[in-house]
Amino acid sequence: MELLICYLLGINLIAFLLFAVDKWKAVQHRFRIRESVLLGAAAAGGAFGGLLAMRLFRHKTKKPRFAWGIPAMFAFHIVILLYAGRILGVLAV
Repeated sequence: MELLICYLLGINLIAFLLFAVDKWKAVQHRFRIRESVLLGAAAAGGAFGGLLAMRLFRHKTKKPRFAWGIPAMFAFHIVILLYAGRILGVLAV
């Protein structure tokens, strides 16, 4: 369980930083981080970090695949974590 927590903290930090750097690069008119990398980091468990960065930096909020996709991934991750926690006996939900 501790390993899962460390993974989720790490991937969310990575996703947050990827979105933050991409916003900075956009403002500086530099080469950007690919959308597939941003979405991949979110899909790998970093949806909360990506969503937080989207809201905080107002980045990618008008693109439908981000505006709908990242929150959907986050909801899916929550459902999976709750289900896995129940199966493993960690949660009594």
